Amino acid sequence: MIDTAKDFGTLYEPKSALVFYESLDKNATMYVEHFDMDRNGNPINAHPLTVNEARALAKSLQIDEEKDKTFLKSKGILPTNILNINPSQNGSVLWYTKSQERQMYFVKNLEIPNGKAQVPAMLWFADKENLSVFALTSDKRPTEKTTLHYAPFFNVYEDGAVCMGTVDVNIKNSASVEEFIKAWEDYFFHSYFSHLLDNYNPIKGNCVNLWKKLMETGETFPVEVLKKNSKTLKNLLR
Repeated sequence: MIDTAKDFGTLYEPKSALVFYESLDKNATMYVEHFDMDRNGNPINAHPLTVNEARALAKSLQIDEEKDKTFLKSKGILPTNILNINPSQNGSVLWYTKSQERQMYFVKNLEIPNGKAQVPAMLWFADKENLSVFALTSDKRPTEKTTLHYAPFFNVYEDGAVCMGTVDVNIKNSASVEEFIKAWEDYFFHSYFSHLLDNYNPIKGNCVNLWKKLMETGETFPVEVLKKNSKTLKNLLR
């Protein structure tokens, strides 16, 4: 006889088994016995399922619904730059970042060198699949009444929505809120800025010349070039 088991892929051997017993009376009760398996696959060492064995079983049977319960939970104390969390199925987070230096990338035809430049304070609003960004004129923690400004970047629509292009957005169902906001900031700044959208200019002046200058000089972002948006932070919470 030819042994063809090797052709079926990975071979698994039985290691243990559970047998559920139920009483036959009207108010049925149940208990579970755990069996080890010998090298021939025969059940041995029968004993009631222990607490530790039950815990190990529960852990191995953890389903996605349980993993989803960790979505957007903080790893510790909630970061102070987070303004709002909606832990629904798709989830959403509203947060802000202070003005700072960021690594930026541009397509060649813009003739803007890749490198680090100063960006303004920003307001970010994202769920698992979509990102919107706005600019702020101050590093102060924004309030519901804070006036928003258009984000002074390429690849952003007038309503703040970001065109992610070919970026493969993959936010895990088990992502903590810290992992969530870091992932979106990386997606945004690690992608290539390429063009203005819908013939709309987000700043007062020439956007290409602005970023060329900031790349060359390393100067602080000039907030006076920002354009006011008709939205306030409160509008994003509706």
